[in-house]
Amino acid sequence: MSTAADDSEDTRDATRKQRSLSDDQLSRENGHSSTEQKLDHPFDSGGESGDSPPKPVGFFNSRLNKVRTQVFQEWARTTLILCVFILAVLSLCEYLRLLPFSTPTSICELLANETTEALTKWAAANRQIDWAVLYHVEKNMPSLVIWVVDFDGQIAPYNTGEPPLVGPQMVKAADMMANSPMPHLGYGSVPPSQFNNDPIQVRQAIYDYKAWAAFIINANATALLRAAVAQGNASYDPLGAMQLIYVQSRDETTYVNYITPQLNALQTQVTSTIGQMWAKMVLQNLNASDPTALANLQKVPQALSPAVGVSTFNLRPFEPAVVTPAVTVGLICKIQPLFVVVGSLKHLDLIIISFFSFSFYLPTHMKLISPQGHPPIKFWQLILWRWFATIVAYFFLSLTYSIISLAFQIPFNNAPKPHTEVANNPNAYDNGSFVVFWMLNYVGMIALGLACENVAMVVGQPWMAFWLIFWVITNVSTSFYDITLAPMFYFWGYAWPLHNIVEGSRTIIFDVHSKIGLNFGVLFAWVTVNSALFPAACYFFRWKNMREQKNKG
Repeated sequence: MSTAADDSEDTRDATRKQRSLSDDQLSRENGHSSTEQKLDHPFDSGGESGDSPPKPVGFFNSRLNKVRTQVFQEWARTTLILCVFILAVLSLCEYLRLLPFSTPTSICELLANETTEALTKWAAANRQIDWAVLYHVEKNMPSLVIWVVDFDGQIAPYNTGEPPLVGPQMVKAADMMANSPMPHLGYGSVPPSQFNNDPIQVRQAIYDYKAWAAFIINANATALLRAAVAQGNASYDPLGAMQLIYVQSRDETTYVNYITPQLNALQTQVTSTIGQMWAKMVLQNLNASDPTALANLQKVPQALSPAVGVSTFNLRPFEPAVVTPAVTVGLICKIQPLFVVVGSLKHLDLIIISFFSFSFYLPTHMKLISPQGHPPIKFWQLILWRWFATIVAYFFLSLTYSIISLAFQIPFNNAPKPHTEVANNPNAYDNGSFVVFWMLNYVGMIALGLACENVAMVVGQPWMAFWLIFWVITNVSTSFYDITLAPMFYFWGYAWPLHNIVEGSRTIIFDVHSKIGLNFGVLFAWVTVNSALFPAACYFFRWKNMREQKNKG
């Protein structure tokens, strides 16, 4: 009995020891789990307890004072660095643009990795958009409308009933050009009555972009020619017969490449034809026995050859030359790794600068939601802060960008001139032109930049390079080539941001026909749409990052 009792007591002691060991092991496991939980959720003074996630707080909460000040300082420092970069590097590129650098035959080179190979293929596909914009130039040249307005002998006191010579010949020559099988401009004869028989209204119509150019045959063209020969008027000027009116600053590239060569050819043909016909008529009617007729003819040899000419009136010349980068694209560089296109001059830089703002500012913004010694900010307030900080950053970046034009002495303080007079370097808004120019760049940078911000958050890296290639090429192809000459497929370019920035800049700098209201309206539409999409892109960005972290865990 004693032995049985002792065995029972020993069994109970062993059981108690085993339970004690199990409790200790369980306690150690729970302690280890709590430690892991605390490591997953760092200590935060704003949390409910040490082992629970910190609770988000408002942007102006006192516990965010330190990190908020740090974010402000880093934002200001980054903005300053970008401003200095714009002033220094882009100004340098202004000079480098003139150097004989060899340009790459392709927009990117093939690098030895699959991602870059995909980028190269994508770049080649998008490059076709740039090439195809000129695919139907010859076919679409008739869309460049050229008027021939014949006033010759049409209005008093020159409508005497005697058949005119100069006007009909000019109309005939233009019709021959219009019916030529060769590529030609859109020549067309317009009656003077459409302009109330007033040549000044023709000039106004050209200024208003109703046509690309106009030949005006003056009402007294034939009458003065006949009087010069009959009276021996030595002051007769053949250039008083016709006028050529155009606005070069509307699109200097289109004029130089397509319009001016054909207009010069037409002028040469017309003056030669009229000169030959007129000389033959004069000599046939000349009375060799009349010394007065011979003397008069000797006084005005210009009335025989060339007989007539064309006075050119370029209402808004494209000058000075330094203006060119402000409305066109300069050198296009490559920055590796991975292939990033950098446009070095003016409006293309708006895309590049706005694109890089995402990478520069995002780490600073993310400090507000990283609970390192402070509670995170409420996410919807982070969205508001990011949007506001981006808009304010563009305010200063666009100012610095615009100052480059002042540094290179592009005029911004000239008074506007009458639309029908030839004027060199007039500005649309007098002393306020620079402010309008700055605001155009500012709104344009927001329109271009917020689109880049949204896409960057949705697609991420490295796929953001696909968007940059597409965004640059589609904006360039519809901004630096006239859409009038492009296939109809490119008519969407009228709604693209860079097209309206370039068009608005021409209005401000050259005082050409203004569509500034439409230009700002299109840009504000882009700003509105991208601002509305910005919160959705932010939430998608957060969801994508959380999913990636979950998959890694």
